Amino acid sequence: MTPGQHGAYSPPLVSADRMTAVLHDRYGPDPEDVLRVGEVERPDIDADEVLVRVRAASIDRGTWHVMAGLPYPVRAAGFGLRRPKDTNPGRSLAGVVTAAGADVAGFAPGDEVFGVGRSSFAEYSRARADKLAPKPANLSFEQAAAVPISGLTALQAVRDQGRVTAGQRVLVIGASGGVGTFAVQFALHAGAEVTGVCSGSKVDLVRALGAHHVIDHTREDVTAGGRRYDVVLDIGGNRPLGRLRRVLTARGRLVLVGGETGGRWLGGTDRLLRARLLSPFVGQTLATFLSSENARDLQALRELFESTGLTPVIDRTLPLDQVAAGMRHLLDGHARGKVVLTIPDGPSAS
Repeated sequence: MTPGQHGAYSPPLVSADRMTAVLHDRYGPDPEDVLRVGEVERPDIDADEVLVRVRAASIDRGTWHVMAGLPYPVRAAGFGLRRPKDTNPGRSLAGVVTAAGADVAGFAPGDEVFGVGRSSFAEYSRARADKLAPKPANLSFEQAAAVPISGLTALQAVRDQGRVTAGQRVLVIGASGGVGTFAVQFALHAGAEVTGVCSGSKVDLVRALGAHHVIDHTREDVTAGGRRYDVVLDIGGNRPLGRLRRVLTARGRLVLVGGETGGRWLGGTDRLLRARLLSPFVGQTLATFLSSENARDLQALRELFESTGLTPVIDRTLPLDQVAAGMRHLLDGHARGKVVLTIPDGPSAS
């Protein structure tokens, strides 16, 4: 049993056209206040969508932003200005296709898939076909559900923005989190010499992933040392650009994967904007990006996991009705890798 795993969750009996789901009808920063489990109608699908019987869904930092509606630009990005547009903030999923729209090619009922859906903290989720891929054959539903959002972000940060190649020195700040554990593995797979930065309680995890060097940020300021890196992936924290540039080589690449300040309007995005403005005027590349949710890269992840020994790191699995506890565990900084919700087959899944 995975550490922290609870007993099997048995959803309540509901009618054939309804389902059990996490409900989220108002924004707020505290998951205990705004998330609950209830009964709703099964979603209808459009012509370019499939209906997925969700077997597992994962929580990430972005889930909190969608739940809280913070910073405010998140709401304008399509999640609802005054109140949440979707039933719940879940997005990453793994499960089985139960129906496919008229315009969908490549997926049929019974196919095991993983990817990005809408309101995935539920027995059923609708998902666009271009945001799904066949589930990696060697991963369980729980492992596959841990991949989509965090795995896509890490892949694109390492491959596209960092352009990591063999022999480079790569620094991963926030190496023990959902994105960080993938980024460490992807950079190692590319042949880089990887240094991971995390808290002392998670050093063993990052070392077990294969990182050549691990720095406990509570004991050492990585930006104060004399070591230089070809690529710096800043996934955790909000370190000033000047300090991060100090540990880059003259032509190094800094990739900012988020940043948290708690501000309601910018929430750390001001640093991303400064990086974009500064980058054309310095020899180093200061890269910012929003991850792309697409089937091509999900397929690349599938092939990567099927052909290597890489594996998603799961801190714990929890039943659907423990979603608030899972979110709180993540927010408090305790998670080592991913937190995954399981939605097993039950009486209402027929």
